[in-house]
Amino acid sequence: MPSPQLSNYVRSNRKRLALSQGEVAFLLGKESGADVSRHENRQRLPGLEIALAYEVVFGRPLSEIFGGIYQKAEGEVAKRARILASRTNGKRDAAKRKMLGHLAAINR
Repeated sequence: MPSPQLSNYVRSNRKRLALSQGEVAFLLGKESGADVSRHENRQRLPGLEIALAYEVVFGRPLSEIFGGIYQKAEGEVAKRARILASRTNGKRDAAKRKMLGHLAAINR
């Protein structure tokens, strides 16, 4: 299992580009850096549009910017895939079982 990651890397990406919270907020279409601060301090998750804007601004995939959240989601999907795979049988389900097996193998 990979080592745990921070829930997000907004601050480190912002610092890497030498941007202030206010400058990132402006690029995201926000009025002030308060929202960026809340994201950095893990007090609030951004909505999908803002998360995608972070990806554009930082030039990094969301799965990297929000690494810990991605890692948690990946583990939960893998757990549910194992459960669903155990319920799936029959010849018609071969492709489904293959896909579920791939998902279930994540984090093992």
